[in-house]
Amino acid sequence: MMAQKSRAEIRKGVHSRIRKKVRGTAQRPRLAVYRSLNHIYAQIIDDDSGRTLATASTTEKAFDGKTGGNIDAARKVGTTIAERAVAAGISSVVFDRGGYVYHGRVKALLDATREAGLNKNETAAKAVSETKNDEE
Repeated sequence: MMAQKSRAEIRKGVHSRIRKKVRGTAQRPRLAVYRSLNHIYAQIIDDDSGRTLATASTTEKAFDGKTGGNIDAARKVGTTIAERAVAAGISSVVFDRGGYVYHGRVKALLDATREAGLNKNETAAKAVSETKNDEE
């Protein structure tokens, strides 16, 4: 009998399945999210050249929140990464939720990036309609 998988192992499996479909290019890089208990990190990655184009996280000295483990912190990181991406000339990204459920802190970070100008053509309403289409 096999031992049960930990949540981390399950997340890694889900993430690898997502990564088979999601790939960042120079035109539309990948926005990867990593969430730990006390922090949240976001990176914009060009998978073609294997380079990280922009990063933001709650571990930075410039981050002024008390904790990185809540929705407010995720929103701040989302706004910061979007501003840095726009400054680097990136207006559209493909989202990699990193094996996490699109909910809570991960969703808050994404919504904040959209409000701050990333993926302007995409709205939260459109994202919701796409998930409904996928379920049908």
